[in-house]
Amino acid sequence: MLPFLAACSQAVRDDLTRDAARNAVRPALADKFPGVPLELAVDCIINNAGSKELLSLAADAVTGPTASTAQIVGNIASRPETLRCLASDGLSAFLK
Repeated sequence: MLPFLAACSQAVRDDLTRDAARNAVRPALADKFPGVPLELAVDCIINNAGSKELLSLAADAVTGPTASTAQIVGNIASRPETLRCLASDGLSAFLK
């Protein structure tokens, strides 16, 4: 897989990383909010994560979520920008 990633453009690598990170964020959020549609909340977390956080979350998607996954998601979720996103988009399912 490494040679494949090396041949990819930066945009493709970023998309692959974000997609993998989503696979770690979903179960972390589902654990906290079982049964609630979470895709918009996942988008809020991913869109407000830094590059190092995305890489860590992407790695967690391969190895499985850990306490570190929950901590990273919690840190991202507590940022003002993420809170605004969650309030307007990500938590709409909770408010209806």
